[in-house]
Amino acid sequence: MDFHLLTSSITPFLDALHSDGQYAIGQDCGIYWRLVDPPERGAEAPDWFYVPHVSPLLSGERRRSYVLWKEIISPAIAIEFTSGDGSEERDRTSLFAGNDAKAGKFWVYEQAVRIPFYAIYEVEKASVEVYELVGGRYQQCVPNDHGHYPIAPMGVELGIWQGEFLNQELPWLRWWDGEGNLLLAAEERAVQEKQRADGLQSKTERLAAKLRELGVDPDGV
Repeated sequence: MDFHLLTSSITPFLDALHSDGQYAIGQDCGIYWRLVDPPERGAEAPDWFYVPHVSPLLSGERRRSYVLWKEIISPAIAIEFTSGDGSEERDRTSLFAGNDAKAGKFWVYEQAVRIPFYAIYEVEKASVEVYELVGGRYQQCVPNDHGHYPIAPMGVELGIWQGEFLNQELPWLRWWDGEGNLLLAAEERAVQEKQRADGLQSKTERLAAKLRELGVDPDGV
């Protein structure tokens, strides 16, 4: 799964939000929430997550894991793209269920890591569920009038956008700002800038042609 669109579109917004550059984005990056052997039993790897007020690098290198008991700060949001029917992403099995049961993702994010917002994107259904941690429990959020889910700590909204990106016409999971403006990926910003430049060039050429009609040399103006 390619999460480039989610990351590329939110990065300028987060850069402005964190002028010191202190934030991290994880993509298929393990969150180690419990010290146990083997370590994998104490880890979950959301498809995408964002953590404020931490260094984006560890020892000068890109993060490949996030160790909660060392960092202290929990991610502000975690996003899972469903595999299968989504039961894994909605698994509420407690660590204390007995019979050596592995804690479910939903329980881990809600009770162990305590991530304020958790989104589950069902790719096949082109739908997203967003949960907010309220009083220690996840409550399913209701979309706003635009069909988006406000993520208050980030000042953005999350929702489904039907359109073409990188020559693929799909329902994409995307970000909007608090005023409902779609946050553009780097490729989209480049196209927009080119269109703006082309429009300015066209306007300049029309003005020059008009001046020539009036007997004025545009190069001498």
